Amino acid sequence: MKHILFKLEGCPFSVLDDEEYIKFCLLHAADASNSKVLKVETQKFAPQGVTGFALLAESHLSIHTWPEEGVAMCDIFTCGDSCQPQKAVEYLSKWLDSKKVESDAFDRLL
Repeated sequence: MKHILFKLEGCPFSVLDDEEYIKFCLLHAADASNSKVLKVETQKFAPQGVTGFALLAESHLSIHTWPEEGVAMCDIFTCGDSCQPQKAVEYLSKWLDSKKVESDAFDRLL
């Protein structure tokens, strides 16, 4: 089981504040990690910000955005040998136009 906590910095306000775009990115980032999406939920906040969660057959992928700071805090947790959670990190970094990525990866044991 892999768990990656990551911070995306330098992202444009417009992408971090777009609920539908965040939902699109969650779906495709999960796909990139070879995970099966069961459900995606998002919530738009006022005056800005989006939280999103993809429930995966293998666990979850989440994002919380602060558009005014250009920051997204994310995590992906996967179990199973076929998942590649680092691919989700790379996908979100690219599609959210991040200028900097900080991440910590953990092997989780039962």
